[in-house]
Amino acid sequence: MTTQMTAPTSVSEDPWDGFERGAWTEHIDVRDFIQRNYTPYEGDASFLSGPTDKTLRLWDTLEKNYLSEERRKRVLDVDTDTPADVDAFGPGYISDDDNVIVGLQTDSPLKRAMMPFGGWRMVETAIKEAGKEVNPDVKKIFTQYRKTHNDAVFDIYTPRIRAARSSHIITGLPDAYGRGRIIGDYRRVALYGVDALIEAKQVDKDRYADQPFSEHWARYREEHAEQIKALKKLKSMAASYGFDISGPAKNAQEAVQWTYFAYLGSVKSQDGAAMSIGRLSAFFDIYFERDLKAGVITEQDAQEIIDALVVKLRIVRFLRTEAYDQIFSGDPYWATWSDAGFSEDGRTLVTKTSFRLLQTLRNLGPAPEPNITIFWDENLPAGYKEFCASISIETSSIQYESDEQIRAHWGDDAAIACCVSPMRVGKQMQFFGARVNAAKALLYAINGGRDEMTGKQIVDEYEPIKGDGPLDFDEVWAKYEDMLDWVVGTYVEALNIIHYCHDRYAYEAMEMALHDSDIVRTMGCGIAGLSIVADSLAAIKYAKVVPVRDETGLVVDYEVEGDFPTYGNDDDRADEIAATVVHTIMDKIRQIPLYRDAIPTQSVLTITSNVVYGRATGAFPCGHKAGTPFAPGANPQNGVDTHGMVASMLSVGKLDYNDALDGISLTNTITPSGLGRDKGEQVTNLVGILDSGFIPED
Repeated sequence: MTTQMTAPTSVSEDPWDGFERGAWTEHIDVRDFIQRNYTPYEGDASFLSGPTDKTLRLWDTLEKNYLSEERRKRVLDVDTDTPADVDAFGPGYISDDDNVIVGLQTDSPLKRAMMPFGGWRMVETAIKEAGKEVNPDVKKIFTQYRKTHNDAVFDIYTPRIRAARSSHIITGLPDAYGRGRIIGDYRRVALYGVDALIEAKQVDKDRYADQPFSEHWARYREEHAEQIKALKKLKSMAASYGFDISGPAKNAQEAVQWTYFAYLGSVKSQDGAAMSIGRLSAFFDIYFERDLKAGVITEQDAQEIIDALVVKLRIVRFLRTEAYDQIFSGDPYWATWSDAGFSEDGRTLVTKTSFRLLQTLRNLGPAPEPNITIFWDENLPAGYKEFCASISIETSSIQYESDEQIRAHWGDDAAIACCVSPMRVGKQMQFFGARVNAAKALLYAINGGRDEMTGKQIVDEYEPIKGDGPLDFDEVWAKYEDMLDWVVGTYVEALNIIHYCHDRYAYEAMEMALHDSDIVRTMGCGIAGLSIVADSLAAIKYAKVVPVRDETGLVVDYEVEGDFPTYGNDDDRADEIAATVVHTIMDKIRQIPLYRDAIPTQSVLTITSNVVYGRATGAFPCGHKAGTPFAPGANPQNGVDTHGMVASMLSVGKLDYNDALDGISLTNTITPSGLGRDKGEQVTNLVGILDSGFIPED
C-alpha cells in the first residue's frame, strides 16, 4: 500500500528537519528512512557513558520495592477486575525518578493484568495460583456472554487432535494464550505520529469498499476497523501520561518514548508467547546523532534514555499459570531486540546505539530481557565484535544469529521474533505453532501408534514392528515416514484451527495496526528431539538394536550392541540422517493447505520446553532414558558431542536452512576460563569461535 504522507509545513516545527527526504516521506517506509539517514559506526566502545544517578536510583527502587518481593512470591500482584486493553489502566510510575521513558502495563510496577479473550480457564487458574480471588462478574462475562479463543478452538478440535495433545506428541500449542511471533513496526509511531497512521489505515480499509461481498473482504474491513480503534486507544493511553503522540517525534527522547508507547500498547493488550520489540538501534541513532550535533543532549543523556527504555522492557509481565512456566522453564516473554548486521548495500548497521544497548548490561546488570540478539558476520567492525564478546563473557546475556542467512532470505530490516524466528518488520507476521515431538513419533512408529509411556492407542490402523530380533533400518524408516504423515497432518490441522480462532476472538489489533495492510504470513511449525531421532536411527542402521517389550508387547526399552555414529561430531553418517529428518518433516508440511495461504516454515527450536518433552517421552534406541530432558533445539544429545564445540557447529550447519526458515537453534556453554588465561585472550578467542560458526556460504 502507498498512502501519501504529509510533512510538517513550518521548518521551525518540522520534526523531520535535517533528515534526508525520500520514499519514506511519500508513504510509510521506515526502512527507507533508516537507509538514507543512519550513520554507521566502526569505532570502539570508548565513547560510552556509565549509568546516571537517576538511573541507579530508579533501578534500586525497583529492586528493593518490587523485584525482590516478586522473587519471593512468584507473582507480585494481579488486577482481577479489569480485562486488559491498550488504555484499560491509568498511568503508573516506579518512583519520582521515573520520568525519562514512562509507561507501565498497569498502574503499578509488576502488577499483572488478566487477558481473558484468549481463554478464561487459564486466567482463572493463574489468578488462583497467585493467591487472588476471581471477580465473579468478570468470570460471568467470559463464560456466559463472551466466547474466547480457547472456547472456539476446543469446539473445533477433532478427536485425533485431542488425543495427540493429551499424549504430548504435540505440546505448547497456543490454544489458550496469545500466539506471539508478531513484531509491530513500533518505529512508525515515532516517525509519522498516530494521526498519519490512522489516516493511512482508513484509506487502506476503503480501498476495496466497492468489492462484492466475500469472507476475505469482510474480514479485511473488520480487521482494519479494529486496527484504527487500537491506534485511537494508543493516543488516549499516551495522553494519560501527558504526551500527544498524534504527530511525529521531534527529538531523540520523544522518538524512544513514542516507540515505547507503541510497544507498551501491544503488551498491554496481548500476552503472546514472544513479544519482540524489533530492530531499533539504527532508527534511534538517527535521532541521537541529530540531537548530539545540535548540542541539545550529551552522550550521558543518550545512554540514560536507552537505560530507561531497557528498565521498562525488563519489567513487562504476563499473567501465566504455573504449568505455562514449566513449559517455558520460567516466565520469559522474549522482548527480542535485534541489532547489527549489514545493509543490502554493504554498509554495517552497527551504530553508536548498538553499543549503548549492550552497555545497559553493564549499567543495569545482566538480565534475560530484552533478549538482545546480534546479527553476526565476520566482517562486522572489529571494535563492535570485541565489545560483543566482552559483554558476553561478563554477562552471558547476548544471543547471536547469522546475518548472512537472515538478510539473504528476509532483507536488511528483519528482526527476530522469540529466539530464532526472522521476519521483515511491519511487513510479515507468523502463525506461531509450538512444535511436534519428532522423537516421540519414532517410538509411535515402532509401537504402531501406542504411547510408550501410557500404553494407550493414540493412532489407529498402524501396525507395530513385530518380532524380537534386531530392528531393521529400512522397515523402521518406512514406518516412521508413515507415522509422520499422521503426526504432521494432525499438527498442521490443529494450527489451522488455532489461528482461525485467534483471528476471530483474540485478534492483535494494536500490533497489526503497525503493519502494512497486505502482509506475508508464515506458519511457524517446529520440531523437538532431532538429535535423539538422528542418533536412534544411526544406532539402528550401524549397530544392533533389539527392542525390549513389556507383558503387553509394548516396546519400552532397547538393547544395543556395537558402536554407531552420533550427531554433533561432524560425522556425515549421523548428520545426514538429521538433515533428512528435518527435510522429510518440512516436505510433509509443505503439502498441506494452510490457513490464509500462509507460507510454511519450520524451526529446530526447544530452548526451554525440551525438559517437558523429555518428561513425557520414553526410552530410545540411542540409549536416551525415559523421562529425561531432550537436548535443546538443534543441539547434539547431552554429553554425546565428544569432538568439541566447533564440530557440533559444523554438524548443525549441515541442516538445510531452506528446510528450517523459521530458525535453527544451537545453545553452547563456555566458561570464560575455557576461552583463555586473561580477558584479552578470551575476547579474541570468542570472536574467533563466532566467526567460525557463521562462515558465509560459498
